[in-house]
Amino acid sequence: MKFPLWRLAVFVAAAIWPLYWLYEAWSFALGPDPGKVLVDRLGLGTLILLLITLCMTPLQKLTGWSGWIVVRRQIGLWCFAYVMMHLCAYLFFVLGLDWSQLGVELSKRPYIIVGSLGALCLLALAVTSNRFSQRRMGASWKKLHRLVYVVVGLGLLHMLWIVRADLKEWSVYAVIGGGLLLMRIPAVMRRIPRLYKKKSVSAI
Repeated sequence: MKFPLWRLAVFVAAAIWPLYWLYEAWSFALGPDPGKVLVDRLGLGTLILLLITLCMTPLQKLTGWSGWIVVRRQIGLWCFAYVMMHLCAYLFFVLGLDWSQLGVELSKRPYIIVGSLGALCLLALAVTSNRFSQRRMGASWKKLHRLVYVVVGLGLLHMLWIVRADLKEWSVYAVIGGGLLLMRIPAVMRRIPRLYKKKSVSAI
């Protein structure tokens, strides 16, 4: 296994935040509505991890270090874990597991449908993220995993619908997301400079 310490550091960094937020909720540090705070933080955490996932290829291109690509799948799986925790927190803290209210919420808040579509796309990506699926699907595997770009768009739309009264924070994520999606265009990707170049060894 390449870069075991780097993989472990990424795992710990992704795992520690939900645990810390649960500790804050348990210690009454999240205000009068800790459930809603948890829902919001897990949703925002999902979006941030999605953007970090999109950073891996440009960073590898820029630095020449393969460690970025090594953890890309792990971060992608953490995106799925976060969105599942986000969904479970919403069902438990907001709906109180009252499934009869789900239809009412969907009709009143269409952004939940947008978020659910993004979660379904992440489910498809997580289920097919293994090497068996990659070999079995062949060229169509890459096409399917381009859904990550759709998920970023759905995530930004979901967030926009929620925080439309205050667009400052959303604008930051939208600009970052737009820039990262722009970098996926081959003509743009080719123009990313490489800071580190391997020195060619001349024959003696």
